[in-house]
Amino acid sequence: MELLLRTKEFILESRRVLRVTRKPDSDELRTIVKVSGAGIMLIGLIGFLLQLASQTLIPK
Repeated sequence: MELLLRTKEFILESRRVLRVTRKPDSDELRTIVKVSGAGIMLIGLIGFLLQLASQTLIPK
């Protein structure tokens, strides 16, 4: 019974969220893509620098 109640609450909350959301316009979408791309590149750069540092600074 508990699982059925939690599932029903989840479906109701999901429907409520979907009613509030809207499709972004082209400028907003472009900004989201730029920020997401910059974040991915930054995380990749940090990972690359850490890998480079671990290979050059730590002798085998």
